[in-house]
Amino acid sequence: MISTSRDVPSFSFPVLVADVGGTNARFAIVSDAHANLSKVVTAYTHDHPEGMAQVIADKVLAQTSLIPRTAVIAMAGPIQGERTKLTNAPWVVEPRELIRELGLDTVVLLNDFEAQALSLLTLEDSDLTQMGGDAPMPFAPKVVVGPGTGLGAGALVHAADRWVPIPGEGGHVELGPVSDEEYRIWPHIERNGGRIGAEQVISGDGMVRLARAVARADGAEPRFTTAADIVAAAQGGDSDARKTLDLFTAALGRVAGDLALIMLARGGVYLAGGIPPHIESFLVDGPFRAAFEAKAPHEAILKKIPTFIIKHPQPALEGLAGFARTPSRFAIDLIGRMWRAEPAA
Repeated sequence: MISTSRDVPSFSFPVLVADVGGTNARFAIVSDAHANLSKVVTAYTHDHPEGMAQVIADKVLAQTSLIPRTAVIAMAGPIQGERTKLTNAPWVVEPRELIRELGLDTVVLLNDFEAQALSLLTLEDSDLTQMGGDAPMPFAPKVVVGPGTGLGAGALVHAADRWVPIPGEGGHVELGPVSDEEYRIWPHIERNGGRIGAEQVISGDGMVRLARAVARADGAEPRFTTAADIVAAAQGGDSDARKTLDLFTAALGRVAGDLALIMLARGGVYLAGGIPPHIESFLVDGPFRAAFEAKAPHEAILKKIPTFIIKHPQPALEGLAGFARTPSRFAIDLIGRMWRAEPAA
């Protein structure tokens, strides 16, 4: 029998932490409450149809003498109880099976952007590039938004002397045109269910989708098939690629500004995910910050809110490790998200 609990417990070490996204799954072990992360192991989800438990056994546990007692796993998608499927990958995670197959005492499932939000308390100044705004206000709400395979969003709020990570699906909000150029290009963006959500533009596939729309609006054939191709071409001065990145960073700025207003995120807005570190110069020198601040009648509020690029290579894993070490620092409802093995009779 496996039980769930609302209370945030202490966890038995070693703790396996995992950040499972639409493309990559990253794993590490924290040996005790004072230890750093072990070497991070990465697997491509689409290359491993056997699923998470087998990947952990083959790629993580086979390489160490540490036997994890707890697994704290962040997943790219809403947690759905006994069976959670990744939004943009084929893996289905069943916590009861993980406990049985890996001999764990406890499994906790969190949203991937809960983990990103938790990381905001662990990041050093050297892990961040600030783009505008004042210094973050202590204990004020923080927002994290991250374009990668998809577009994730979350927040971190301080209440009753504890930090509360708030997962969300803010990457699927509507994204409409604002400028004349966007009104010209937006009709050429492929729709999903009759709508253009933010993730359809502000993600790896979204960048390619946006580049196709730019080409078609100009009566040309699309030339780019990957986000990496677009970034490389833009760095080489290609005008279509530069236009695509200007539109991409402006759209990211608008969505980030919307989330900052929703949460009144005077603690800062943080750009996570796989894309921002690779387009830092386009974010710093491009239209991102102007789009972030262009929120009449509240431009004055947005001008003071700082925005940051997260440069740490594994922020979500650090966030999960921080939670495992000091769970009492956080208020997290684990109903339906924590499973325990029943003690042997």
